[in-house]
Amino acid sequence: MEINKLIEIVKEKITKEIILQEINVEDKSFLHKDHKNNSPNKFHIKITIISDELKTKKKIDSTKRIYKILESELKKYIHSLQLFIN
Repeated sequence: MEINKLIEIVKEKITKEIILQEINVEDKSFLHKDHKNNSPNKFHIKITIISDELKTKKKIDSTKRIYKILESELKKYIHSLQLFIN
C-alpha cells in the first residue's frame, strides 16, 4: 500500500468512529529507515487527534479505542504508531 492511501484510510476510519475536532496523520517512516526490522511495506505514522470525546476518557481507553479501529492496518501496514490525543 502507498503511504498517502494509508493516511487517507486512517483518517477516514478514525473520523467515522470518533467525534473529533481535528486529526493529523504524518508519515514518520524516514526516522526509522535504518532500523534493523524496517520494512518498505510497513510504515511509521504519527497521529495527532483533538477530540473532546476522547478527552473525557482515560488515556489508556482512548489509545485502546484507536488501536481497535486501526486493527487491520496495524497488522498489515503500520510498524510503529505515535499517538497524541489532546
